[in-house]
Amino acid sequence: MLKTAAACLALATVLVAAPTQADTPTPEPTPRPCPPPAVVEPDPDAVIPPVDQAALSRAIGGLPAADATAAVVRVGGTKGSWQGVSGVADLRTRREASEHVRFRAGSVTKMFTTAVVLQLVAEGRLALADTVQDHLPGLLPASYPEIQVGQLLNHTSGLPAPDLPDGFEYVYETRFKKWTPQEYVARAVRNPIEFTPGTRQHYLNINTFVASLLIERVTGKTYEHEVTDRILRPVGMRHSYLPGTSTTIKGPHHRGYQSVPAGFENAVRYGDGHVVDMTRMSVTSTWASGDLISTAADLEKFVMALFSGKVVPRAQLEPMFTVPDVTMFDECGNRPATYTSGLTRMVLPGGIVGYGKTGARYGYASGVGATRDLSRTLVYSVNSTDAKGSGQNERTLGIVVAAFS
Repeated sequence: MLKTAAACLALATVLVAAPTQADTPTPEPTPRPCPPPAVVEPDPDAVIPPVDQAALSRAIGGLPAADATAAVVRVGGTKGSWQGVSGVADLRTRREASEHVRFRAGSVTKMFTTAVVLQLVAEGRLALADTVQDHLPGLLPASYPEIQVGQLLNHTSGLPAPDLPDGFEYVYETRFKKWTPQEYVARAVRNPIEFTPGTRQHYLNINTFVASLLIERVTGKTYEHEVTDRILRPVGMRHSYLPGTSTTIKGPHHRGYQSVPAGFENAVRYGDGHVVDMTRMSVTSTWASGDLISTAADLEKFVMALFSGKVVPRAQLEPMFTVPDVTMFDECGNRPATYTSGLTRMVLPGGIVGYGKTGARYGYASGVGATRDLSRTLVYSVNSTDAKGSGQNERTLGIVVAAFS
């Protein structure tokens, strides 16, 4: 029981409550006394249990509720499968939710961007030890140290985030703003490098932005073309696409809402609070870090193909399962890194080791996870009313624990 409780706590930290993408640079942390990081050891003898259908049903039960309006869950793998849906697709019409919907996948997109870079490595067109400065001269300030391609992928580059106003109000006011990747990067690198590349880990979208500019420079084609041609089509992800500057979601989808205070612009009453509709918005501010629109079935196809070596050759796939031996760039400085290249390593309930990626756009919280042997896979999309909240998302935590316990 204690082992399982500790594992759930670790899982809540690394999978569900992973840091939201920072819009402003993090200042150099001031060291202070911190408790030693919790370490949950993997159990090499751990075995994935049968699918607990009752627990999964409970995890998405009672929707719509204060925390979420709808949820779609898909569990698969060699040890059984389950699909479930709950809630409403639209608060106005109260139309029932459906499992056959598209949703904003958020930072799950980073798995795809990373996979394309690793394909280019397999083709000999890039090397993880290549530097950004070699391939994209002039993109970064001359004062910056050399940054390797591999350091972009595992978030050890030290690149800073751009200075942007805090708060949801700014996000809502600029929800239709169209960023260019170059504009985003230029705004970020006005700030100094955060740390010596390769010495710490800081999860920031800027890394994937630069990685995708590398994709475009090396291939001569757009990031959107390369992801579509190299992954979406070959894997058979017929309902997934990259929206570019479009602010809409094509085809069937659930509407996404964000909790706001009373009196907020365009707010509508929802239960004891208020929400605004965030279904339509520009995703150019996250571009190759978070713009993918997909379905649960498509993402299940992807994780199965990726982990089995059908997307990236196995020799080049290893960075996606390797956590760098550094600490996180935070105020304590003693937490070990948890991110790999494109994924997060997790110690799951019972000591099971899994790898996955979460994503959050306002109104949409998503996640993909699996054991490396694919005995269990999980894809979920929850229409959370506070998808980017800094605290634990109990709904998605419950889904993950139910799927792997």
